[in-house]
Amino acid sequence: MMRSRRAQIGSVRPRFGTVSTLMTQPPAINRTPANGDPLANTLDSDCESAVRSVAVIDVGTSAVRMTIAEITSKKQVRILERLSQAVSLGKDAFTKGLIQHQTVEDCVRVLKGYRHILDENQITHPEQLRVVATSAVREAQNRLAFLDRVYSATGFQIETIDEAEINRATYLGMLPFLNSDKEFQHSTNIITEVGGGSTDLLVLQQENVTYAHSYRLGSLRLREILEAYRAPRTRMRQIMESQIDRTIEAIRSHLPPEGPFELIAAGGDVRFAASQLVDAWQTQELGIISVSDLESFTDQILATTDDELMHRYRLTFADAEMLGPALLTYARLARSLELSYLRVSNFNLRDALLNAMATQGSWTREFINQIEQSALSLGRKFQFDEQHGRHVSDLCRSLFRELQDEHRLAPHYETLLILAALLHEIGAFVNNRGHHKHSMYLISNSELFGLGQSDLQLVALVARYHRRAMPKAMHQGYANLQRDQRIAVAKMAAMLRVADSLDASRSQRVRNIQCTKEKTQFVISIQDVDDLSLEQLVLKQKGKLFEGTFGMPVHLRPIG
Repeated sequence: MMRSRRAQIGSVRPRFGTVSTLMTQPPAINRTPANGDPLANTLDSDCESAVRSVAVIDVGTSAVRMTIAEITSKKQVRILERLSQAVSLGKDAFTKGLIQHQTVEDCVRVLKGYRHILDENQITHPEQLRVVATSAVREAQNRLAFLDRVYSATGFQIETIDEAEINRATYLGMLPFLNSDKEFQHSTNIITEVGGGSTDLLVLQQENVTYAHSYRLGSLRLREILEAYRAPRTRMRQIMESQIDRTIEAIRSHLPPEGPFELIAAGGDVRFAASQLVDAWQTQELGIISVSDLESFTDQILATTDDELMHRYRLTFADAEMLGPALLTYARLARSLELSYLRVSNFNLRDALLNAMATQGSWTREFINQIEQSALSLGRKFQFDEQHGRHVSDLCRSLFRELQDEHRLAPHYETLLILAALLHEIGAFVNNRGHHKHSMYLISNSELFGLGQSDLQLVALVARYHRRAMPKAMHQGYANLQRDQRIAVAKMAAMLRVADSLDASRSQRVRNIQCTKEKTQFVISIQDVDDLSLEQLVLKQKGKLFEGTFGMPVHLRPIG
């Protein structure tokens, strides 16, 4: 079992903290035990001897937070401790464009303290730890210098996770809540989190993601606008409401014209509001706040100075200045949806990442289904041949699995290949001439739920190479890939060309295939199709990439 010594490290205050007295000097690190935690009681008593210790560190907008947990052999998570220390990375990044030297060193000092705690608890191997950063670090002009300084001082390799992974984590974390209540099955469910730099939005209908986006609206950005306008206090709220309503108008354009809607709010600010407004909130469940109560509480917060908020609620200065703008955003969104209440989740990014560590990845079948649904929606937008796209994707799935010993690609590449197969012809919407290049452009400049920019670029390249030229170092996008990625693109594109050839007739008549490797060739045996002359002719033109990549030609053979 994990040891937990109460060593104090540096200076820290909890986000919406629980310290019992206000200190004139920054207090010691807030180390919150697992009591009452939504994940704290998921450990079976008979598995306590078979556990592994893990941790997640989140280098966030206003604080650096760490959660320490244990994972059992049954892939269950028990939270042991949560730690938090205020560091104003976002204030630097969103107002100055870079992280100031003193803020960098403050962050390094906190992370050194966390390293000490991890060493105490024997969390020393890379697979036991994830260190992530979000928009504040991602947008800083000196991001690389910051990451290098942290690595040099602590050995931590920080991942700057993108919006796609945050959406993925949010979806997987919220799915159990949505499945537990029948009301969600008949509603458009809007999950949102207002952070310091952005507002993340995820829209689901009957467990299907219909929209996901991150808007450049956050508490610190709103504060930056107020400072830029040098607005008097009497006009601050009016200016914030104008900016918020502009984003809400964009959000509403992606929602059905009518409800019913369910709004689920996440984030520290709205959790703080729930702690003040909801009696005996069981944090393992969704809390419920009436919109009128939230509006009244928001009015109270906005009418109170930051110094008064710090004293009254034991907040850090960063938390105090972020609280009002965030709550105002939630309240106006709820009111625009004509809701009488909203729900509040205690689930956060660190919990989601711990669950992913427990299951050794977050590319679950449910998640993959959502990505494919997003690709189908994109294809329909560009009026693609859906029957052909779906059939080629099914053939690609079969080829990927049959060729596993040859391509040796990680499982998630199968999903990337399927997406490229579904969308390989959407460029015809622009012009049938050179449509493979148009497909690449459209995919590269679109959003697919759950895919980061790197994976999206791979999908776009595979679609681009479904016909015509072989991948070349001079080609846009391909030249910038690492060697492993270039090889993966070539392998996936080779399989896509074969699958596309098998539906050359566009009749979906090639359905049942069996693949074997015979001496110097790869044989695809096809059932119930006597005449394969068309497919063989097209494959002769498209099969060179496969032969060059896998070192053997493809031969088609009709059977029974």
